[in-house]
Amino acid sequence: MKSILIVDDEVDIANSIQYVLKQEGFNTLLAHDGYKAMELIENQKPDLVLLDLMMPGIDGYEVCRRLRANDKKTPILMLTARTSEVDTVVGLELGANDYIAKPVRLRELVARVKAHLRDTPQDKIGSKAIRYGNLNIDFDSRTVMVAQQPVELTYKEFELLATMARYPNRVFTRDQLFSQVWGSNFLGESRTVDVHIRYLREKLEEDPSHPKHILTVRGVGYRLVWD
Repeated sequence: MKSILIVDDEVDIANSIQYVLKQEGFNTLLAHDGYKAMELIENQKPDLVLLDLMMPGIDGYEVCRRLRANDKKTPILMLTARTSEVDTVVGLELGANDYIAKPVRLRELVARVKAHLRDTPQDKIGSKAIRYGNLNIDFDSRTVMVAQQPVELTYKEFELLATMARYPNRVFTRDQLFSQVWGSNFLGESRTVDVHIRYLREKLEEDPSHPKHILTVRGVGYRLVWD
């Protein structure tokens, strides 16, 4: 049985989410502040974390940062009433996989939880490595090196790069990349692809403003070129 950690200082909201997830057959853990959340993450190792942003003690951003420092794989879904692009981008940059706006629509939340729990590394990655010029991708260890220097990628960034690297020079539409990396049942927006492409460029390109490897095909999507 998959376990889900619900982190929210609003007790009524946390209890409602817990009730719905239990009805769906999940084991649930509750934390009402960041410190308790970190304790449960360390001791219980949940399969997914639902994380409110605004909490006493340490906030959701800091919990996300600390979790990602040691764990790149556990899905993190941020719960937030702050849905501006800046807040969303900050959360994604810290390693969150997705965000859900408050007030929470419980059926949508359940659908997203299920989609993320299906999205495991084994579903996407084969047991081999790819080398293009000075770019090396090892699917078993989920590591990336450019010019023999390690590049730290989040889970979704790695998935996005791996998808394009399997078919170099192929043009992928945003919808194709979104479906492949986030899943066809994932309830999100294709602009998420653009955000993660920007992150990849910042980490892989010498000049992210004038990329030479992760290219935009105007009106279509993206392709990877690496000589």
